[in-house]
Amino acid sequence: MTTNKKVLDFIEQSKTLCQPDEIVWIDGSEEQLDALRAQAVKEKVLIKLNQEKLPGCYLHRTTVNDVARVEGRTFICSKNKDDSAPINNWMETSKAFELLNGLFKGVMKGRTMYVIPYSMGAVGSKFSKIGIELTDSIYVVLNMAIMTRVGKKVMDALGDGDFVKGLHSYAELSEEKRYICHFPEENTIMSINSNYGGNVLLGKKCFALRIASYLGKTEGWMAEHMLILGIENPKGEIKYVAAAFPSACGKTNLAMLIPPEIYKKKGYKVWCVGDDIAWIRVGEDGRLWAVNPENGFFGVAPGTNMKSNPNALLSTMKNTIFTNVVENLDDETVWWEGLDKNPPKNALDWKGNPWNGDMKDADGKPIKGAHPNSRFTAPAINCPCLSDKFEAPDGVPLSAIIFGGRRAKTAPLVYQSKGWDNGVFVGSIMASETTAAATGAVGVVRRDPMAMRPFVGYNMGDYFRHWIEMGKKIKNKPEIFNVNWFRTDDEGNFIWPGFGDNLRVLEWIINRCEGKVDAVETPIGYVPHAEDINIEGLNGVTKETIEDLLSIDVENWKKETEGIESFYKELGERVPEELYAELDALKKNLNK
Repeated sequence: MTTNKKVLDFIEQSKTLCQPDEIVWIDGSEEQLDALRAQAVKEKVLIKLNQEKLPGCYLHRTTVNDVARVEGRTFICSKNKDDSAPINNWMETSKAFELLNGLFKGVMKGRTMYVIPYSMGAVGSKFSKIGIELTDSIYVVLNMAIMTRVGKKVMDALGDGDFVKGLHSYAELSEEKRYICHFPEENTIMSINSNYGGNVLLGKKCFALRIASYLGKTEGWMAEHMLILGIENPKGEIKYVAAAFPSACGKTNLAMLIPPEIYKKKGYKVWCVGDDIAWIRVGEDGRLWAVNPENGFFGVAPGTNMKSNPNALLSTMKNTIFTNVVENLDDETVWWEGLDKNPPKNALDWKGNPWNGDMKDADGKPIKGAHPNSRFTAPAINCPCLSDKFEAPDGVPLSAIIFGGRRAKTAPLVYQSKGWDNGVFVGSIMASETTAAATGAVGVVRRDPMAMRPFVGYNMGDYFRHWIEMGKKIKNKPEIFNVNWFRTDDEGNFIWPGFGDNLRVLEWIINRCEGKVDAVETPIGYVPHAEDINIEGLNGVTKETIEDLLSIDVENWKKETEGIESFYKELGERVPEELYAELDALKKNLNK
C-alpha cells in the first residue's frame, strides 16, 4: 500500500519487536471491515445486535480492570523533566523506551498485527495530520474505522510525508504493566495492557490532543479540548463558536443543542461541527478557523436519552459499537441507566452476568447494569444536526471562544473577558467543584485550565505562553467568554434550566461579538444587562432570577484569587508574567 520508507521501517522494526504471526493492512474498504466484524463476532470480541432495530450495531465488553482512561498510568516522555512536568506524569525518553520495548518484546506471538493508516481531519486538508497505528486488537481496528478516516486513501495522501507512530498491544491486560506513553519530541505513542477506548484508540486524546498540542506549539496552531458549534439565525446567517468544558459539564449536550420551541419557531438552528476536539489555525483573513479532526463520537452512554440529548441518541441507531452497556436478551438491543424508565427484565449486565432492572444490593439500592463510563462509538454522519461544514478542509471561522466550569456560587451565568490576554487568564483559571446537593455544601475545586489538564503534551506554563503568543498572530481575534450553567440556590438546586435554553446565553454571546448589545463592566469582566438575556417562554425564570445569576460576589472572588495564585505556584516558573499581571489587575479591581 506504500513505498514510504519511514512507514515501512516503522512496521519492520515493530514486527521484529512484537513478533506477530501475520500483518494485515487496513485498506478502509467495507468488504474488509465486514469480514473483520464477522471475525470479531466469531472470536467473541463483539456481539451482533438486532440488525432490524440497530442495523450495523455491536456490543463489546472490556475486562473488569480496564474500563476508563487511566491518568495515573499515562505519561508524557521527554528528555528534560521540566518540558513535561509538573501537571503530567513524566518519564525520561530513553528509560521509557527501554521499559516499553521490554513489555512489547514478543507480545504479538500467535496474533495478527493490524496496520491502520488514519487521517485526523478530512483526507488531504492542510489542517489534517496522519497517523499509523499498529495494534493486535480487532476492537481497536473497528473503532478507529468509525472515529477516524482510515485506509488506502490516507496512504495516498501521505505519500512520502511524516506521520505519528502509534504502537498498541492489549498484551495480557495487566493493570500493573499498563502504560500509555506519549513521546511528543519523537512523534510517537505507545500503549500496552489496555483495550479501553481512550487508552488505545490512539487518534483520540493521545494524538488529537497530547501529541497535537505539542505539534501546534512548534508549528504555530492550537489543538484544544473543545466542541465546535454553528448557530444559524432566522436570516440564515451562521456564526461559529468553540467551547471548552471539563467532564460532566454538558459538553456533548451543548455540541448537539436543540433550540427551545420559541427559537425553533423563529427559525433558529444549531449545527454540530464537533463534540470534543478542535484544531485551530489563523486563516488568511486573520481570523481563527477550526476543524474537528475526528470522524465519530465516543460518547458516555449513561444519562443519554431522548430528553437530555436526542441528537446523540439518534446518532447511535446504526453502525455503532456499544461498550460496557446492558445487553437486552429479549430482543438483542442495549440499555443503560437513564435511557428510559423501562429496564429489561431478561438481560446481561456490563460484565456479562444475568441482570434485571429490579435487582437491589444488600442496602436496598438498585444494582446498575451498565458501567458508569460505558460508551458508544458512533459515526458523525449519523448525527441529525451535523454541520454541512463537517468535511470543509479549511474548517469554520470562530466568532467566540467559550470556557466553562461547574461552580455553585462563584462564576456568573456568563461574562466576557476584557481582551485576549485576559481571556487566556479566564481559561487558565477554569475550575469545577463538587457540590453536595442535599446541603448546598461546596466541595473541592479542581483547576482544569482550558479543560486540558489531562491532555497537554508539554509543560502547562509553556501551553499558556503559546496561547499568549497566538494572540499576537491573530489580526481579527474571536471574543472570549466564560459560562456557568451550574449556579445553585441555598438548597443546592440549579437556578438556570440549562440544556436547550443555553442557546439564550449563546445568542447574547453572538450579539456581543457583533456589537449589538451593551454590557456592564465588573471586576472580573463584562456581564449582560439582565434584560438582554431572552427569557420569553421560560417558566419560573424572571428578570430578578437573571440578575441573581449575573451577580458577582466580591468576597467569593477574593478567595478565588488565593486559589489561583497557589495553582500558578504549583505550575512553577514557566507561567507567563502576563497572567500574573492579569491576576494582579483582578485583585485591584476586587478591592476598588
